[in-house]
Amino acid sequence: PLHGVAGQRVTVEHVDGTVQASTFPAEVDPVQPFLSVRALTHEVAPGLKAIVRMEGDTFEMEDHRNWTDASFKTYVRPLALPWPYTLKAGETVTQRVSLTLEGRALKRKQQARAGVIEITLGQATHGCMPMIGLGMPAEEIRAATDALELLKGVAPRLLICQFDPRAQHGRRELDGYKALCAATGARCELEIVVASVDAFEPELQRVASLVREAALQLDAVALCPAGDLKGVLPGSTRPPAPPLDALYRAARAAFPGIRVGGGMFSFFTELNRKRPPAELLDFVHNVTCPIAHAADDRSVMETHEALPYQVATARGFIGKTAYRIGPSSIGCRDNPYGQTYAPNPDNQRICLAKSDPRQRGLFGAAWTLGYVASLAPTGVDTVALSAPTGPLGLIHRRGEAALPYYDALAGTAVYPSYHVVAGLTRAAGAPLLAATSSDAASVRCLAYRAPGATLLWLANMTAQAQSVRVNHAGTRPFGIVLDEASFERATTAPAAFQAGVRRLDLRNLRLGAFAVALVCVEDR
Repeated sequence: PLHGVAGQRVTVEHVDGTVQASTFPAEVDPVQPFLSVRALTHEVAPGLKAIVRMEGDTFEMEDHRNWTDASFKTYVRPLALPWPYTLKAGETVTQRVSLTLEGRALKRKQQARAGVIEITLGQATHGCMPMIGLGMPAEEIRAATDALELLKGVAPRLLICQFDPRAQHGRRELDGYKALCAATGARCELEIVVASVDAFEPELQRVASLVREAALQLDAVALCPAGDLKGVLPGSTRPPAPPLDALYRAARAAFPGIRVGGGMFSFFTELNRKRPPAELLDFVHNVTCPIAHAADDRSVMETHEALPYQVATARGFIGKTAYRIGPSSIGCRDNPYGQTYAPNPDNQRICLAKSDPRQRGLFGAAWTLGYVASLAPTGVDTVALSAPTGPLGLIHRRGEAALPYYDALAGTAVYPSYHVVAGLTRAAGAPLLAATSSDAASVRCLAYRAPGATLLWLANMTAQAQSVRVNHAGTRPFGIVLDEASFERATTAPAAFQAGVRRLDLRNLRLGAFAVALVCVEDR
């Protein structure tokens, strides 16, 4: 795990018998922190050490925070060895992992109120809420236009609009983006895949010419060479791509006066392994995906733990350059490790699938709140989420696979995360307040100031009901709760649901499975 481990001491015994006193990396290691491992010894609790011995092959460790996994993963077979490899018929392979505990763990202090999660509101911090945007896939332009009134209800501050010449994107897509941005009031960031290795300058000039023809007002352009869309194992040869310094200068020449961003349209992993010259950029960007290695509910929720580590690591090589994250959702927007996404016609929990059933449920709303709550205090400039419609979307449309419950509805519908995003977009620039949970793995919180009041978000990150007590200095708390009881109304009558505020007892607030609450606490 990460808590109590990252940055802490570890003793590494190598395959050749040498012993190394080291530490688990505090910043996210772009490659493998430890190679040729036979055993690891570290403190798992005050007074208690674990010795993990791995035999039968040569093991090594990856820093899985690169993919937002909340773990350091020790695995076999070393990545530097050739693969795939062949096991001969009749050959026996024996591996063994043994765990030995030494010492005695100190007793933990009992919580003052067993079974009740305490939320404590503090003073204003030096931070503010980031701008919240949405991804805008080219293939969803028509569906987003059809759902325009619902999209206007989300009020995204930014639409990150895809432009990929390999997919024959052109004037039609730009016209669609212009109409959507005008209708919603969102700024437009054009996310450009650069297909050419050598002729990138005229390629960018052609895109700029199309933008001018469409009279599309751009807030920013974000760039990524096509060769950088694919993941590269440590030590492997990278696909051909333009020199980044020349590419960014060409972008400034093609789009004068427009902010230019560079980085990756895929995971932080690739950004960490190919660090851009941030001094030439107005912002750096990457996307995350919580189902890269594990798709069970607990692992997906735990990915929030890795996000602050990613931001801190990025700050080490981008300095004060603005940092934008997303568009991110539970489903995989861009798979850097294969030609396609994992198919998911049966709505299962599958790694690297674009369509994940939790995107459409209460789980998706809780995950979204936890995602923003993890990033907001880090000082990122923008957090982009999901998309208006489609597998990564907030608003229902019929898809290639069956979408239970939603497909049977007669009218339009939204997913629960719609309400979380619609609330957070309106908080851009609001002063953040210190807010702590006595059990953040079970209930996450996010608080910021509004005129004359504090707005507090709470999300149950588990499938079990949680009892919550909020310690605050305000009066007359009221709000809305998104849970099983309100699910039908929230999905089929979003405006009525959002208007249905009621008094809330913050001394004894019950949050059902994956429930989300937005609470307004007025000043005295």
